[in-house]
Amino acid sequence: MFGIDSSELLLIAVVALVVIGPKELPGLLRTWGKWMAQMRGMASEFRGHVDEMVRQSELDEVKKQLTGATTGLDLADLDPTKQIKSHLEEGMAEGEKALAEAKSAFDNPLAEPESAPQIAAEPAVEPVAEALQITSEPIPAASEIPPTVEEAKPEKATAAG
Repeated sequence: MFGIDSSELLLIAVVALVVIGPKELPGLLRTWGKWMAQMRGMASEFRGHVDEMVRQSELDEVKKQLTGATTGLDLADLDPTKQIKSHLEEGMAEGEKALAEAKSAFDNPLAEPESAPQIAAEPAVEPVAEALQITSEPIPAASEIPPTVEEAKPEKATAAG
């Protein structure tokens, strides 16, 4: 500590005890400790201010480098809202153009369509019976339907008792 050996520190303590006295020494050491704490606080505050100035100067240098390097780059062009707005305006212009074309075609009903619809000479339609797989057998009447197994069983008379 400060280049003082332990034997030298012990000699300083004995001299201080003899010169100042045992009653005054604790108060003096307390006062000396407070001064040391204040000096350390001031040193750390000074160091903090110096560090802040260094950071500010580094930030200024970085800012100068960025402004010097971006002479050809406009940061306003990188705004995404402007890009989105331009795409929306393009889409709106295309939509308005298509609407105008549709309106002109609707307002002029005598105009020939671009291509006439193609109609087949004979449509190939399947017969309904084949499509639905209907057989030619007649549907039996309700009286002609044979009874089921359960209906055909005779009822057993059960005697209670």
